[in-house]
Amino acid sequence: MQKPVVNVMVKAARAAGNVLLRGMHKLDAINVVEKDRMDFASEMDEEAEKAAIKELRRAHPDFAILGEESGMMGKGHSVFVIDPLDGTSNYLRGFPHWCVSIALVEGGDVQHGVIFDPLRNELFTASRGSGAVLNDKRIRVSERKDLAGAMLITGFPLRERERAPAQLECIRELLRDAEDIRRTGSAALDLAYVACGRADGYFEAGVKPWDIAAGVLLVREAGGRVCDFRGAATGPLDAKGLVGRQLVAGNLKLSDALQKGIVQSGYAAVFK
Repeated sequence: MQKPVVNVMVKAARAAGNVLLRGMHKLDAINVVEKDRMDFASEMDEEAEKAAIKELRRAHPDFAILGEESGMMGKGHSVFVIDPLDGTSNYLRGFPHWCVSIALVEGGDVQHGVIFDPLRNELFTASRGSGAVLNDKRIRVSERKDLAGAMLITGFPLRERERAPAQLECIRELLRDAEDIRRTGSAALDLAYVACGRADGYFEAGVKPWDIAAGVLLVREAGGRVCDFRGAATGPLDAKGLVGRQLVAGNLKLSDALQKGIVQSGYAAVFK
């Protein structure tokens, strides 16, 4: 049985998802703002975040909120970390791969996570110590033992383009063994897909708490491991950890092989 706070988070994620679904019918008329070079936000991001916050505050007015669009609101030990539209570029192009991500973080550690894919009506949920679930069915990471034949997912972060040569060399090296490396455009869904075994591993640099908080918990509760490019812990996933970070995720054996492959390629060394 889901914990009461998870039910609230699910309600908030569905409210945001409904806003985004309605917005799909007017993509050509949506106002888009370029937050940074090649980094876009739309009025739909803002509307979806407002819808999620409304539901969360109705049930937990004393909790702080860290939203990708709104920033930090309030103070407290418990913080809802929200990405109302992870995969904005996909959404604006009509590319069907984006989601809503909400996590509850306490003292920097994720306690509960929800990732909702409105297009597929797929709801991923996890609570610390209680496992991970997709539409009421328990999920587990894949059992692949090494990189041979692995399906990996990565991203090409906008703020890390100066490190692109090192990343491309890393990809070249990993493809000696891996079956494929894909770039889907939604870090949250990437992690959800690792959690349910659709992908064997994931790695990316420059991700922020709202991109990964819920997904990190999903992977861990599905029996997987999450670390940075050097194998260290991920650090706080609230406002204390706003600097972009590197992330590796997969089952215990594959994540270890992937992390070591990143180091051996020289990619980890470009991050000081």
